[in-house]
Amino acid sequence: MTDIEIRDALIARDNTVTYDFFFVKCQPLFKSVIRRVFSYEVNYDECISELYIYLMEDDARRFRQFEGRSTIFQWLKIVSIHFFVAKRNRMIEDRSQEPPLYQRERLSRYDDHEKNEAAMDLETMLDEMANERYVTVIKRLVLDDESPEDVAEEMGVTVANLYNIKKRAIAALTEIAIDKRM
Repeated sequence: MTDIEIRDALIARDNTVTYDFFFVKCQPLFKSVIRRVFSYEVNYDECISELYIYLMEDDARRFRQFEGRSTIFQWLKIVSIHFFVAKRNRMIEDRSQEPPLYQRERLSRYDDHEKNEAAMDLETMLDEMANERYVTVIKRLVLDDESPEDVAEEMGVTVANLYNIKKRAIAALTEIAIDKRM
C-alpha cells in the first residue's frame, strides 16, 4: 500500500490496517518516541490509543492533513512527538516491573481462602459498576485474557476503541475500589 492508501484506510477505520499500522509497523517508531519523551515507563497501548483518538478527532482532521510530501512514518513521528510532549505530564506512570505472567504466578502462591476472598471482592465491585460494557471488557480482556481483536469484533468496535473502553473501565473500577477502601 502507498502512504496515501494507508492514510485513507486509517481514515476509513479499517481494523486490519489500523492494527497492523499502529501495533506492528509503527511499533518501533512509537517505542523510540515514547522512550525519548517520557522519563518514566508508560503503557504502550494507552499511549497509542490516546494518539489514535487525537488523530481521528474532528473526522480524522489530522490524518487528512497528511498530503504525502514525506513518508507517513516521518509525518507520524513529528506529530507523535508533539502530541506526547504535550501529554507528558498527564500520562500515568506504569510502575509495574513484572510482566503479567509473573504477576499471575505470584498470585498463585496465595491460599484458596485468600483467592476466594479476592474473587468475591472483585465480583462485588464489578456488580457495582453501572456500565455493563465496562464489566464485559474487564472480564474478557483482563480476567479471561481473551484476544483484543476477538473481543473488539464481537462488540462491534475497533481494537483502538476497545483499548479506550478498557482504560475507562479500569478507571471506573479503581474509583469503586478506592471508595470501598475508605
